[in-house]
Amino acid sequence: MKSGKFVIATLLLINAPFAGGFVLPKNEVPSHLVFGPGSVLPQSSISDKHGSSFQATSSPSSDVPETLKGSAKNGKSLEELRLEGGRLSFNTPIGALNLFAIYYGLVSLFLAIPWFAALKTCQFAYWITGGRFDKKRRVPVFLSHVWGVALMRLTRSYPEIENLEILEKFYAEGKPAMFVANHCSWMDIPFLGAAVGWRNYKLVSKKELGIVPVLGTSIKVGGHIMVDRTDRRSQVRTLKQGINYLKKDGIHLCTFPEGTRSRTGRLMAFKNGAFKMAHKAGAPVIPLSIVNSHKVMPIGWMFAIKPSYRTAKVVVQEPVESVGRTEEELAEAVRTSMLSGLPDDQRPVNKSERMAD
Repeated sequence: MKSGKFVIATLLLINAPFAGGFVLPKNEVPSHLVFGPGSVLPQSSISDKHGSSFQATSSPSSDVPETLKGSAKNGKSLEELRLEGGRLSFNTPIGALNLFAIYYGLVSLFLAIPWFAALKTCQFAYWITGGRFDKKRRVPVFLSHVWGVALMRLTRSYPEIENLEILEKFYAEGKPAMFVANHCSWMDIPFLGAAVGWRNYKLVSKKELGIVPVLGTSIKVGGHIMVDRTDRRSQVRTLKQGINYLKKDGIHLCTFPEGTRSRTGRLMAFKNGAFKMAHKAGAPVIPLSIVNSHKVMPIGWMFAIKPSYRTAKVVVQEPVESVGRTEEELAEAVRTSMLSGLPDDQRPVNKSERMAD
């Protein structure tokens, strides 16, 4: 039984985002550790409108996927689960399943075998060449993208992507960008990857995910940003690493400025970290409006409960330049742009919608 639960948990985490999250320490951190002598590192958030503190992709309370907590803790009855996933839906201690979710999980596992083998081959190549091969770790990101695209295609979960021509035009300029998207489902990560496309991009992850089979290998080998949330200096180094990726290496970054998943599907307050990185690097921010991912994989489910085709989509918005704006102005412009692509049922109603899960 224990081994069975471990396999299921591993499957879930493979499919989950490279999501971790960290918060800038509340106490003052010497700004020269991040931006060099004479620089200023504000300790406050962008504003009350955008939340408080910097988090990468999830808050401590959401570090464990909701499905690992069990749907019972979300207050869903069997009748409610069947309304979402059909009459053959059933609950388990670590999340609900239906026939499609079982199929999705099996495909995920099958594709993870060659993915893991390819990642270990890359890891060996980096070791034997002393890191001289593929210095920007493009190959592992490509391999992980192949896994994600194959999984979405085989399960009819590839989202519709609107305004893709905006990215084609931007990529032609050869500049890096900070991609930010709303976050209300574990499907948001593969959707974000589908929109960014076959590019070298890095996500932010918590240190704990490094021990998860396959997923941890992908994070480490791919050069994604990892942070120890209990170590203040690690948090500061992570912020600096993100800026260097944008400014020095020309690599795209991806994150969720809300800092955690929305329980209601409605857009919540923004944290300031993504905008601080982009502003310091002088990089544009590209908002992505992810629509209906929470209907494809609601809270309390182990995997997606139905195909994303004709249900979910990603709306690409025009790049928002950080040059000539303050961090607060940048965040406000990005939020307005992101909201323009969301339906009414994903737009915030009142302050209670800003609560993190």
